[in-house]
This record gives sequence, C-alpha cells and structure tokens, in this order.
Amino acid sequence: MIRWDIILWTCITIAVLMGIFAMILSVISAVNMRKRRKEIGSIHTTLAIGSKVMFAGGFYGKVVRMGDEEIIGVEIAPKTIVDVSRFAVQAIVE
Repeated sequence: MIRWDIILWTCITIAVLMGIFAMILSVISAVNMRKRRKEIGSIHTTLAIGSKVMFAGGFYGKVVRMGDEEIIGVEIAPKTIVDVSRFAVQAIVE
C-alpha cells in the first residue's frame, strides 16, 4: 500500500529546502556583484594617462590618451595605439 500523505510531505519538504537554498545563493551572488561593481567603478574613476591596464579579453596595454568620457587610447604594442571603451578595462596593473 502506497502512503501518499508521506510522499506529499516529503515533496513539500524538499521544495522548501530547495527554496531556502536558492534564496541563500541569490543573497551571496548579490553581495559579490555589489562588491565587484564598486571595484570596477573605482577603476574607471582612477584611470589616468600612463596607467597600465588589463582588458576583459586578457590584453594588456598602457593608457596614452584620454578622449571624451568613454573612449581612451591604449598602446598595446610599440607604436600601436587603439581606441577602446574605458568600460572594457578590468584592472589597473601595478
């Protein structure tokens, strides 16, 4: 004989536990995203000519020109300057 009441309560318990687990993961993710957003914001405000930077794709370069609010000139090889968005910079390399 199948005890449907036990199966139902087991399913409800598992669903509640999965919901709690999902809430914990979303809170941890939100905290990490807020921290990373603050880091990136400080990188974009401290960016200056002469800064060595790393881009999202893994390229490294040196800032040689600051254009308008969004575009910067970066030297990625001797005498090779490219214009990129300042928002592509992931880190300032020491």
